[in-house]
Amino acid sequence: MPLDQRGDSAHSNDMTGQQDDFSHLDRAGRAMASIARSPRFTVNVVIGVGILLAWLSLAATAIRGAEGRAAGGGAPGDTILQNLPRLPLPGFLERFFALCLSPAPLNESVGLQAGALVAMWFLMAVATMLPSAAPMIRTYCEIADTARIKGEPVVHPLVLVAGYLSVWLAASAMFAALTFAGHAFASSDGLLDPAIGIAGALALLIAGLYQFSGLKAACLKKCRNPFSILFSNWSARPARVFRLGLAQGIWCLGCCWALMLVMFAVGVMNVFWMALIGLFTLIEKQTASRVPTRLAGAILLVWAAALLVVSR
Repeated sequence: MPLDQRGDSAHSNDMTGQQDDFSHLDRAGRAMASIARSPRFTVNVVIGVGILLAWLSLAATAIRGAEGRAAGGGAPGDTILQNLPRLPLPGFLERFFALCLSPAPLNESVGLQAGALVAMWFLMAVATMLPSAAPMIRTYCEIADTARIKGEPVVHPLVLVAGYLSVWLAASAMFAALTFAGHAFASSDGLLDPAIGIAGALALLIAGLYQFSGLKAACLKKCRNPFSILFSNWSARPARVFRLGLAQGIWCLGCCWALMLVMFAVGVMNVFWMALIGLFTLIEKQTASRVPTRLAGAILLVWAAALLVVSR
C-alpha cells in the first residue's frame, strides 16, 4: 500500500476510534450516544411500547363494550371483561371509546366516529400484525448493523416501520368504512337477525377460501423470507427504505386481510379473538409448513357453513 494511502487509512481509523470513544461523556451522555450509534434498542422499545399501548387501549374499549352489553345478556367473554377493573381515563379517551362502540353516529358526529373507527382498526393492526413483523424488522436491523460496522450510511429502522404501518393505516380506513356501513345497515328499519348471521357467514367464507388461494401462499412466502428482499433492495436513502417498508406491508396485508374479516363475524371489539388472530399470524409466518394455513381455512369454512345453516 502506498505511504499516502496508509496515512489516510490510519487517519480514518483514528477518526473512527474517536467517534466511537464516549469516555469523555458522563454516564447519561454515554448511554444516549450508544443508543444513537446502534438504533436497535430504540426500535425494540418503540415497537414494544406501541404494541403494549395498543393492547391496553383495545382492552379498555372491550371492557366498556362488555359493560354496555350487560343488560342485554352480553357476548362470549363478557363475564371475564366485566370483572376486570375499570381504570379512570381522561375524557378524550372515554369519548374515543364511546365513538368506537356506538352503533350509530353520536349527535351527528359522523366525521368523528369515522376517525375513531379508523384509529380503532389501526390499533387492532398494531396489536395483532406488528408482532408478526418483528422478524422482518430484526432482519433489517442485523443488515443495518453490518453496514454500520463497515462505515456505510444506514437509514433508521423506524423509517421501515413507518412504511409498513402506513399500509395498515390505509387498510384500517377500508375496514372502518365496512364497519361504518354495517352500523348504518344495522340501524335501518326492517333488519332481521338472520341477515347479521348471513353477513358473518359470508365473512368467514371469504376468509376460509382465501387460506387456500395462491395469492395467500405467495404473500406468505414473502413474509417468511424477508432477508432476500431486504438485502437485494438495500438502500441508504430514506425514501427508498420507506417504500421498502410499504412493500413489506403490502405483502403482510395480502397475507392477513381476510383473517381480519373474521372480526366482523365474532364482533369487532372481541379482544379474545384479536389475541387469537395475532397469535395465529405469528405462528403462520414462522412455520414453513402449509398445514396451519389450510387447517385454519378448513375450520373457517365449516364455521361459515354452520353459521349459515343456523341463520336460515
